[in-house]
Amino acid sequence: MAGPFLHTIWRPKVTGAEHVPASGGAILAGNHLSVVDSIFLPLMLDRPVTFSAKAEYFTASGPAARLWAAYLKATNQLQMDREGPRAAQDTLEAALALLQAGNLFGIYPEGTRSPDGRLYRGRPGVGWLALKSGLPVIPVAMFGTRRVLPPGRVVPRPGRIEIRIGAPLKFGPEVTAAPPGKARQLIAEQVMIAIRELSGQEYVHMFASDRKAELAAAARATNVPPHS
Repeated sequence: MAGPFLHTIWRPKVTGAEHVPASGGAILAGNHLSVVDSIFLPLMLDRPVTFSAKAEYFTASGPAARLWAAYLKATNQLQMDREGPRAAQDTLEAALALLQAGNLFGIYPEGTRSPDGRLYRGRPGVGWLALKSGLPVIPVAMFGTRRVLPPGRVVPRPGRIEIRIGAPLKFGPEVTAAPPGKARQLIAEQVMIAIRELSGQEYVHMFASDRKAELAAAARATNVPPHS
């Protein structure tokens, strides 16, 4: 129902959609600039895509937050509880079950939105999914979503959004035969290289969450609210 409105206001364009299989499971690994990334990628594909979303998004208050929660529920997005020692692993196992059932699963290897528009180091969860599922990892680059809805804003702005989808990645035996922890990180690194080639973003070899912690500490010192 929202599709025509979204197309009219933000004129999204996609290239490389032919790389997404018509059936069967696949992992779509993208850069993460805005919460609307998870709206526009599924909008431009012929198949549903499931992402994980923070549990608090499903119960947030306020008109815009309730609309976002309704979208998450209506599209069967995966609710992710970030508390507890097994939270991340439980989310990965739920995603694996979706992939094994033949669904598309979208993941942001950076683990959180970029705090400044740059591309940050990938976490090994994408490698875990690739190794456990044996399914292709397809790199995705989003453009324009940060301008439409940057961190800290609630109401989106008009703009133009573009999505570039790359060819499925292949991981050689030097990766898959490595010790599991090493293999997961090597896959994450190759995925981030592919995303960077598509997006042209400046790459920062640190985790986005660590950069956010630095910004938060600096903001506390100067009493300036950081971007979330």
